[in-house]
Amino acid sequence: MNRRWYWLYPILAISLLVLAWLGPLDRLAEDQAQAGLKRALATFATARALNGIISVAQGTEVAVEPGGIGVTFAPGQVLDPINDLLEQFSTLMLTASVSFAAQSAMVAMGSHWIMSLLLTLAMVIWLLWSHIRHESAPLAMGRVLMLLLLVRFAVPVAALGSDAAFRWFLSDRYEESQAALALDSAKVGELAAPVQTSTPDASIGDRLQRWWTDTGQSLDVGRRLEALKESATRVTEHIVELIVVFLLQTLIIPTALLWLIWRAALGLVHK
Repeated sequence: MNRRWYWLYPILAISLLVLAWLGPLDRLAEDQAQAGLKRALATFATARALNGIISVAQGTEVAVEPGGIGVTFAPGQVLDPINDLLEQFSTLMLTASVSFAAQSAMVAMGSHWIMSLLLTLAMVIWLLWSHIRHESAPLAMGRVLMLLLLVRFAVPVAALGSDAAFRWFLSDRYEESQAALALDSAKVGELAAPVQTSTPDASIGDRLQRWWTDTGQSLDVGRRLEALKESATRVTEHIVELIVVFLLQTLIIPTALLWLIWRAALGLVHK
C-alpha cells in the first residue's frame, strides 16, 4: 500500500459504502433507463404506424380516367423500397426497448441489499487487513473486492455516462428526427390516400363537372408521386438518424464505458 495516500483509503471506502447503501446512483440510473424506454417505445410506435400505412398503400392502385384516358396512381410502388428498412427499424427499436428494460433490471439486481452487504464485508476485511498488517491485502482479496464493486456500480455508472452523452450530443438529433418522422409519416399517409375516381352521374352538367375534376386529378397524379418520393426519402433519412442515436446510446457508448471501467479495475488490481 502506498503510505503517502494511506489516509485516503478509509475515506474512499466509506464513501463507496454510503453510495452502495443509499443508492443515489441507482435512482438516477433507473430514471434515465425509464426515460430511454419511453423514447424507444414512442419511436417504435411511430415506425409501426408508418409500416401500417405503407402496407395499406402497397395494395392500393387507383385509376383516374378523364375522357377515357387512364392514369394510374400506385403509391405502393414508391413506398416499397423503405418497407424493408421499416421492418428492420421496428426490430431495432424493439431491441432498444428491451435493452433499456434490461438495464433497469440490472440496476435493481446490483442495488439489492445482499450485494451491498457482501461489498461491505469485503471492504471491511480489506481495510482491516491493510491497517492491522500495514501491508497490501492479498491479490485474491483485492480481486473479490473489485468484482463486487463492478457488480454494484458498473451498470449505474455506464447508464449515467451513456445518458450524459445522449443529453450532450444526441438529444437534439433525436428530437428533430423523431418530430420530423412523425410529420413525414402523416404526409406519406395523406399522399398515399386513394384518389377520388369518376362515377357516372345522372345529369350532363354533373358529368362535365366530374370530367373537369378528374382531369385535374390526372394532372395532379405526377405531382403527388413526386411529393410522395420526397417524403419517402426524408423518412429514410430520419430513420437512419434515429438508428444512429439508439445504437450509440444502447450499445456502443455503454459497451465502451463498461470496457473502460473493466480495464481500470484490472489496472488497480494488478498494481
